[in-house]
Amino acid sequence: MGNMTSNVAAKLAFFPPSPATYGVSKDEETGKLMFTGVTPEKSMDVHQITTKSGNKVVATFWKDPFARFTLIYSHGNAADLGQMVELFIELRAHLRVNVMSYDYSGYGASTGKPSEVNTYHDIEAVYNCLRSEYGIKQEEMVLYGQSVGSGPTLYLASRLKRLRGVVLHSAILSGIRVLYPVKMTFWFDIYKNIERIRHVTCPVLVIHGTKDEVVNMSHGKRLWELSKDKYDPLWVKGGGHCNLESYPEYIKHLLKFINAMEKLALNNPPTKQADDEPSITKTKHNCCLRFRKK
Repeated sequence: MGNMTSNVAAKLAFFPPSPATYGVSKDEETGKLMFTGVTPEKSMDVHQITTKSGNKVVATFWKDPFARFTLIYSHGNAADLGQMVELFIELRAHLRVNVMSYDYSGYGASTGKPSEVNTYHDIEAVYNCLRSEYGIKQEEMVLYGQSVGSGPTLYLASRLKRLRGVVLHSAILSGIRVLYPVKMTFWFDIYKNIERIRHVTCPVLVIHGTKDEVVNMSHGKRLWELSKDKYDPLWVKGGGHCNLESYPEYIKHLLKFINAMEKLALNNPPTKQADDEPSITKTKHNCCLRFRKK
């Protein structure tokens, strides 16, 4: 049954750019990993992280010396990190945050094959890297999921109870619901966000375009309705599925959200017990989404 679900997901949901838009090499002098094929960035760390599945996923950490929080950015299903560089630089500059981005297994220079389960293992490995390499606590993290990236985002967010916040950008209720307006959840469905959103305890910001022809705005509205801790949503008038970043209200509303999360953090500092939080080790401008019917 698990294999069938994985096959459905792969056929409907994953379209990694081919060839990849970047490569990874090791600097001979420093021994550090670096991007090839894109403009280098001095304040970007490149990682190859081994996941629970045994795959090595590429992750980039965009550092801001005065960062208030760290975003874990899960991109759409038809892009890789090489196409997202400019957006990450803009988010870091305008929001004053670190940005931890990663390519799913089978995307870009990441090894393995894309699958729903692998994306869950991918984001867990990225989270653990932030904890071990940079000492960043979940209270200092905001999870950001774009389109299909809302799946791994809500998977992790539903398991972490002290996250600072979640951003759902053109998010989906589930994979099958993008294709068909079903009212029940089938066992073979993928990214069952409609169920996981109910277990997220931190503030949730939903951003969706009113003219989204790929993922209907009703997905965003329902996710917002089901959120326990709702933040003022952003319904981008006239916005489609892959162009919301081009609207001025996008970055303005994101900044307002980050400012609100900073105020919340100052008013509710973490307890001493929260400092001893373990890593997760066990589990029971871009083309951002494409789905196709069989």
